[in-house]
Amino acid sequence: MDKTRLFEMIADSIRQQILSGVLQPGDNLPPVREMAARWECAPGTVQHAYQQLTGEGLVVGRAGQGTRVTETALQTAQSGQHSSLRRAALIHQAESFLLGVLTAGYTPEEAEGAVRLAMDRWRSLASEPAPAPAGTLRFAGSHDPAVALLASHFGEIIPDYTLHVTFCGSLGGLIALARGEADLAGCHLWDEETNTYNAPFVRRLLPGRNVALLTLAHRRLGLILAPGNPNHVAGLADLARPGLRFINRQQGAGTRVWLDAQLRRAGIVPDRIQGYEHTVITHSEVASAVATGYVDIGLGLEAAALTYGLDFIPLTTERYDLAIPVDAWAFPPVQALAAWLVTDTARAAIRDLGGYDTARTGAIAWIG
Repeated sequence: MDKTRLFEMIADSIRQQILSGVLQPGDNLPPVREMAARWECAPGTVQHAYQQLTGEGLVVGRAGQGTRVTETALQTAQSGQHSSLRRAALIHQAESFLLGVLTAGYTPEEAEGAVRLAMDRWRSLASEPAPAPAGTLRFAGSHDPAVALLASHFGEIIPDYTLHVTFCGSLGGLIALARGEADLAGCHLWDEETNTYNAPFVRRLLPGRNVALLTLAHRRLGLILAPGNPNHVAGLADLARPGLRFINRQQGAGTRVWLDAQLRRAGIVPDRIQGYEHTVITHSEVASAVATGYVDIGLGLEAAALTYGLDFIPLTTERYDLAIPVDAWAFPPVQALAAWLVTDTARAAIRDLGGYDTARTGAIAWIG
């Protein structure tokens, strides 16, 4: 690989970790020699990347203290260049990205998928659903690659409408419905007492309301690991093994609800898990943290592991539903979405993401 492109890739990887919250203000970057071994390059290449990030104000190096993320790194990374140059710079970067990945043998479809995953990170930055203009259907809830795919092609599926997406966790999505801040919510909340998905939580958070549960798909959840599983992880019990670095999902995420229930059943105290308190909002961020070597293990979707070329140990299959109150059910875009989900085209598109069972995609159950 060209040395110039490699140092830019190293710098960009660190920028993405800052933007996604994997790297926090004050965190140390890996030592130059450790990073050089990870990227299989000369130390000078890593030093060049660190110097570029220092010039951008994202990191600072001090003698004897290593290189650290600055306190204002996130704001700096988000602000980018001056407004007069932003559009030209954005187009240039997009073209450079496409040229690089197509030259490396990737297909345009794979490039589009990578951009879609990157967009997930930006959608997850929104803490609560925002008002949306006319012609927009408002989604709030749990992250899912199929939802990101749907948002990217919503105008093709349902002309004259867009899907405004806020990834805020399963509980956050249902709360947004209760407040009237969303038209539909994505959730995969497992109820330990009844061993069922979503319905008990809908009844608790939207009592007395008629709500449709429109099944998007069943999806495989499990442990995401580095290629080859170098730490020989076998199951959830290994999360408490000393030396293994874990990355968790935020409170209110369906994945976190399921994990905490399994830890209680197994008698595993969260305090024994290194990284349990370190959280991110999307499955893409979990996979990215494992892929970059920032952590050793994460809990997430098989689709995310496949995208990043990582190992995956399946633990359960969960049902992901779109919760839609009766007053929103009659909306033309909702009806069009429900009709589209039962088509072979929809099921094939979701299956192609990997890790999905679409046998029940489009099924409807009413609560209330």
